[in-house]
Amino acid sequence: MQPSPNNTEKPLLEVKGLKKYFPIQAGFFQRTVGHVYAVDDVSFSIPAGKTMGLVGESGCGKTTLGRCIVRAIPPTDGEISLHVDGQEIELSRMSRNELRPVRKHFQMVFQDPYLSLNPRKTILDIVGEPLRINKVADGRELEQRVRELVDMVGLNVKYLNRYPHAFSGGQRQRIGIARALALNPELIVCDEPVSALDVSVQAQILNLLQDLQRELGLTYLFSAHDLSVVEHISDRVAVMYVGKMVEVADTRDLFTRPKHPYTEALLSAIPRPDPDRPMQEVTLEGEVPNPANPPSGCYFHPRCKYAQEICKREKPPLVPAGNNHFAACHFADQLDLKGVEV
Repeated sequence: MQPSPNNTEKPLLEVKGLKKYFPIQAGFFQRTVGHVYAVDDVSFSIPAGKTMGLVGESGCGKTTLGRCIVRAIPPTDGEISLHVDGQEIELSRMSRNELRPVRKHFQMVFQDPYLSLNPRKTILDIVGEPLRINKVADGRELEQRVRELVDMVGLNVKYLNRYPHAFSGGQRQRIGIARALALNPELIVCDEPVSALDVSVQAQILNLLQDLQRELGLTYLFSAHDLSVVEHISDRVAVMYVGKMVEVADTRDLFTRPKHPYTEALLSAIPRPDPDRPMQEVTLEGEVPNPANPPSGCYFHPRCKYAQEICKREKPPLVPAGNNHFAACHFADQLDLKGVEV
């Protein structure tokens, strides 16, 4: 288990050595012949009221990590601790029955606003379902609470009896956010919540999430492909590659002074609005490794222009690189990598 790149602030969420391996089965008897290492020994923490951004290519494990944290899927190993109401709740080993009363502390906003809402239910039913299931409210009290939630996310309360097909993508995502807020959670895992939306609508949803955070004291784990989105909303950013965290730092520090070559490549792909400044994109050779058969040593070494012999033999641990900055690179303190202005 690698050391956790913790902040000095008291964490609301603390993850230590989290692993999620999916078995590969083959043959008539479906014997396990290998594993997909979707999340591989990940550790981090998020202070209360802050946002941790999570970035990386498709298939790097962002969604799996988020689903493990909210226990939509059980982790293979590791610890998931939630610090609420003056107590520490260890989620990773809880049974389904044990989880039910503590789920009110954490919720999830899903990536696809079109698939995350039941098309056969009205908005009143969708947003009110967590209240009804957890016996928090019913009847007129439930309807009044749903009205408050719908108004809070910027939708007109007269639409409560409409079905999801009557709304745009941005409006549907607002409904998903209202549903996530129903039980007054402390932690919300946002799984690429704006990637399926138009750019103008993305800005509206991001601003809504920030307003809700300030108003309600929410803590976010926010995953996205778009680094400009992550830079806008995050206090701290973690970079994932093939199931591992390769760099964690405060947002400004990571964007301006990256310590891992993979982060440098991601930052170089951010479009620049100034046409007079030429883009110097770092082109990565080859493909993302197969998480079922990752390379030896540093997983990034087959695509890294700075790789040396030690990178092929030894896995670099996630170690301090100065100023509450952590990087999993053998040469993090020697490379002069290019960042971007923020």
